Amino acid sequence: MNLTHFADLLAMAKQQQEPQRLLMVFSSAELPVDADAEQKEVFARGEGGTLAPVLCVDKRPEDIRSFEDLVAESTLTGLNWDILFVAAMSGRGGVPPNEDEAVQPLKMMVEAVKGGRIGQFAAIDRNGALIELTRG
Repeated sequence: MNLTHFADLLAMAKQQQEPQRLLMVFSSAELPVDADAEQKEVFARGEGGTLAPVLCVDKRPEDIRSFEDLVAESTLTGLNWDILFVAAMSGRGGVPPNEDEAVQPLKMMVEAVKGGRIGQFAAIDRNGALIELTRG
């Protein structure tokens, strides 16, 4: 399956042999305090900057009706975000991971995003498109 949208990722998670729990970190693009003129110009074009986690949540795929519903739910927090990072946890023996089991991996994911270690996560823009981020 070629993944291009959050809906594809969600469908794939629902089709896995073992039940899944999705870990999600919503991040906001920020301009570093010590940014130079070139960095500010690049950021103004919608590129560059750093990504700071602003919200994290874990959900079973069955609990997400659509990307639009997920965005609407995130809007209720009042927090702005630009990029959503997603990872999945597999259950065992037909039992999905529970919320307690997701706490530590979700914390580790938040720390990874803070540190710029994002290569192992799916990155999704506000339109639900899977995107590739580059370091630069």
